[in-house]
Amino acid sequence: MLKRIAYAGMNGNVWDAGEGPVSLLVHGFPLDHTMWKYQLEALPAGRRVVAPDLRGFGGSDGETSDPMTMEQFADDLAALLDALAINEPITLCGLSMGGYIALAFWRNHRDRLKQLILCDTRAAADDEATKRTRELTARRALTEGSGFLVDAMLPKLFAPETLQRQRADVESIADVIRSTRPETVAGALRGMAERRDSTSDLPNIELPVRVIVGEQDVITPPEEMRSMAEAIPHATFHSIPRAGHMAPWEAPESFNPLLWESPS
Repeated sequence: MLKRIAYAGMNGNVWDAGEGPVSLLVHGFPLDHTMWKYQLEALPAGRRVVAPDLRGFGGSDGETSDPMTMEQFADDLAALLDALAINEPITLCGLSMGGYIALAFWRNHRDRLKQLILCDTRAAADDEATKRTRELTARRALTEGSGFLVDAMLPKLFAPETLQRQRADVESIADVIRSTRPETVAGALRGMAERRDSTSDLPNIELPVRVIVGEQDVITPPEEMRSMAEAIPHATFHSIPRAGHMAPWEAPESFNPLLWESPS
């Protein structure tokens, strides 16, 4: 299931399983493909899922403290599809930073897409205050390591109920954050700070799109994501009860049917 694949000038860890229409799952920051654990475990028959560790994350190499742009990540994914000889249009599902990458992929490789699923993400670019915070966090990671991110991020990633009910599982996400290389943390933060504003692109997305958010997401609130969905011509909006920013992980029983549903 987990493969080591050379593509885009790097060696990447890629989960690749099943046969049939392809769903490409793109993780958020600062995680890896294991955030899709409850989707990979529930892969239905007649589907193929590809879930890579992005450049520098998890078991993939290519990390750098220089900005790792959303366009670079998107181009990496196109190269991965080439390496896997996947030529048919795919469903691309991205969470948070993965959603930024999904929008960059739509701009640069839209002929390879059948459907987009945008989870707990936003179209707007960072404001100046957020950019400054990202840069300060990048510098801190390079001097202190990645461990400090755990205490800062966990309360924002998960709904309070999740933190109480699934503490052991939450700790597995914390371990992934701690193990993310400081150069990758810095490079991804700087790349996110540089990303373009995609708000004006939304009315031009001609594909079927599912916009999904945890109803308790404090990073990309439901109201913001509902506005995204309303701006996309063929989008549907779905709020996941009892979930925060990590809706696919927190509530797979609600999320998975939306992931595997064929586009209308």
